[in-house]
This record gives sequence, structure tokens and C-alpha cells, in this order.
Amino acid sequence: MITEIRRRYNAAFSQARYDALVQDLNSAYRFPMDFHLCETPLFLSAPLMADLIAATERLAHAVQTPDYLARSHPAVPPRLQVPDSARPECLQVDFAICRDEDGALVPRLIELQGFPTLYGFQWLLDQKVRQHFEIDPSLRFYIVPHTEDSFVRLLREVIVADHDPQQVVLLELHPEQQKTRIDFACTEALLGIQTVCLTEVIQRGSRVFYRDATNGREVPITRFYNRLIFDDLSGETLEKAYRLCTEAAVTWVSHPHWFFRISKYSLPLLSDPCVPPAHFLSDLPNYPTDLMNNYVLKPLFSYSGSGIDLDPTPEKLDAIPAERRAAYLLQRKVEYAPLVETPDGFAKAEVRMLLLWSPQRAKPEIVGTLVRMSKGRMMGTRFNKDRTWVGSTLAYHEPV
Repeated sequence: MITEIRRRYNAAFSQARYDALVQDLNSAYRFPMDFHLCETPLFLSAPLMADLIAATERLAHAVQTPDYLARSHPAVPPRLQVPDSARPECLQVDFAICRDEDGALVPRLIELQGFPTLYGFQWLLDQKVRQHFEIDPSLRFYIVPHTEDSFVRLLREVIVADHDPQQVVLLELHPEQQKTRIDFACTEALLGIQTVCLTEVIQRGSRVFYRDATNGREVPITRFYNRLIFDDLSGETLEKAYRLCTEAAVTWVSHPHWFFRISKYSLPLLSDPCVPPAHFLSDLPNYPTDLMNNYVLKPLFSYSGSGIDLDPTPEKLDAIPAERRAAYLLQRKVEYAPLVETPDGFAKAEVRMLLLWSPQRAKPEIVGTLVRMSKGRMMGTRFNKDRTWVGSTLAYHEPV
């Protein structure tokens, strides 16, 4: 969106420099990337960044009002409706970059998440992109007033808090198999915490432990940095996760109930110029007359584009059983603007605004960005096979 910077970057780009960046990232810590890194960052103008920040702040406030909290309570599974975290320490707001009726670039909400994202990897990515490409020093990755140092301090304040880092674990199911595992390694390096598989957590009553890989000693766990997606769990793993939530004497960041309360479930509850109309499928007595051209069907608690239907029809909606209809929503489609000039056409962009909320701070703070670029119908690998200048990256922006 900053034409001069875009053209300079494209002219200086080479496959060799990109390959060196990827190799550097993959060798930095114990896990490599398991996703495609976009060949370019996104460059945001000051006005568009200001719009993104303003919209993010409005929505972050909206999901903390008493009315929203009351209306979102039914989204939480009964066994997770336990007192724990009073706030979502980790919050993400995803925006499509679109054009309005006058042709101006504007953010349009795709979804919110009360769940961690790749905080650690984005920290590493900013460092490495600046090492391998000439990024203008005036362009920022961190959102004012944050710098790299203040971001790391805040991340530690949120995740570790006043606990012994050795007793704080990043909790995931089979972390070595996850596509986001490079972020786990970055987080370990930044904060000195351990990554532990759910199946390896030892529970004795209210006390929980993990076994130190270096000496076999059992180490008490006092805090979980939660990366579990409960909808991915079943059988014994789901039962174990529920027991940890209800019986273990630990604190959580973020508590699993925020994954449900701040998710696609929030979309019909929000009213803002940046929010496209959305409806729970169970609430619709009739389908929109322009259903097939202008709406998308989304499962409430999926992620990474899983289960989304871009072409819903009345017949498809009628086939969803009555007892499952409350688990879906219809959202009016937004048209991503083809705005990033690349060697083989224009790419579309989705900007995730990354927030952290420390108990010591009055409100959540925007710290940085994660960007996904696409040339397909949706973001995500399966919609961009065999394409280049797509995938995951970050945004640099002019000072706001």
C-alpha cells in the first residue's frame, strides 16, 4: 500500500535472499517452519494502520462489556464454566483489507480469537527479515508505544507472571507435530519455559508435574500457557484436559473458556462499521435472498479455514441437523482487495492484530501483527497451492 516502498522491495528481491532467510529461520531454534513464509512483508500506510488500530481497540473493548460477557457465556462447554481468568490475556483480531465504495482501503473484521498466536515467531521473523532485506528503519513492526524490548517484557509479564519459569509450561497435544511448532521453540528461548504434551502431564489430585527430559526429575507445574484446541481433543485426551481445568491447582493463560467466548461466536453479537453482518444459523427463520452469492457458512469453533463453505446453498443448510445448527453461522462475504503487487499478479492480505493483556495493565495492548497473503479464494495453504508470494508474514507500517 506504500507504492514506492513496494517497488523498491520487489526490485531488490532475489530467490537467493529469500532462501537464505528461510534457512536462517529454520535453523534458529529446535523446530523449523512447517508453513510457507510469504516472500514479502506487507507495507501499511499510516492512515490504514491508524484505522486498524482504532477498529481493534473498539472491538477489544466490545468483547469485555458486561452485556457481551453475559451473551457469550452459553458458548462455553458446561465443564469449562469454572471461575479462573477474569480476562483474555491473549486476544487476536483478524481483518481483511478491502476497498470501500469510494475505493479507499479499509479493514473488515473476519474474526476474533481469545487464544494465543505466534507471538514468539513474529518476534524472530522481524529480526530475520531486517537482517536479510533492507527494511527502512523508519518502518515499524511493533505498535507504539511498544518496542522489541517492551514487547518481550510484556510477553513475560503475561505468560510467566510471578511464577518460576521452570514451572510454567506451554501445553499442547503432540507439540512436535504441530504446524506452529517453531513458535513453541521461540517462546521457550524467549521466556525459559518448557513445552509439554498433554499426554505427558502427570496429575495427582490437584497437583500436576512434568518430567524433566535432562534428568528425569518431576517438576511441579504452577501455570499453563495454553495452546490446546479443545475441539481437536476426544476420548482420553479431552477427559484429561477437562480434569486439568477443573481439578488442578494451576493458573491458565489464556483459560480455555476464552477460546469459546471470543471466537466466531462473537460475530453476531458485535455491532461496528468494520463488522460484516453475521447470524447464527439456528436464529434464521429464512435464508437471505442473496445467500449463494454473498454469504459464507462457518463452523463456530474451527480455525485455519477448516470447515468453511464459500458457496452455501439452501439445500446444504437444510441438511444440517437441527441440533447442530447453533454451531454454525452465516456471515456476509467481504471482498479482499488485490493490493500487493508481486511478480506474478496481485495478492490479497489479511492482517491479524496481536494483543496482550497483563493483569497489571488497564486494558489489552496491541503489540504487533501477523499477516496472511493469498491469491486463492481464501487464506490458507490448500487455497494457494503452487503459488508464490503468498503465506504467512508480518506488516511493517509508517509511524502513526
